[in-house]
Amino acid sequence: QVQLVESGGGLVQAGGSLRLSCAATSRTFTQYAMGWFRQAPGKERQFVAAIIWTDGSTYYADSVKGRFTISTDNAKNTVYLQMNSLKPDDTAVYYCAAKKYATGGYDYWGQGTQVTVSS
Repeated sequence: QVQLVESGGGLVQAGGSLRLSCAATSRTFTQYAMGWFRQAPGKERQFVAAIIWTDGSTYYADSVKGRFTISTDNAKNTVYLQMNSLKPDDTAVYYCAAKKYATGGYDYWGQGTQVTVSS
């Protein structure tokens, strides 16, 4: 069973920065892509960013383009989400997810980490 372990959430003032990390614990974990999603209170979970392991292609939600950057450390099987110029609207629980294949949905999910941006 693959586990995704997230860290790096916290409380930050508007305009500040945070970096989230997500490490996959399985040694034999094969994956096509990893992504970040978020869910604010009373709202549906939404896509934030994704990265394809094989070629490094990245994808972002319009709401975070230019402010967030997704990256990987292949040797550590870890994905990062650098979040700059944070806004109160970015407040949510952030989830890491892994996708084994190009088709279909995400197969594994982390437990989530809280990000709170104060105004």
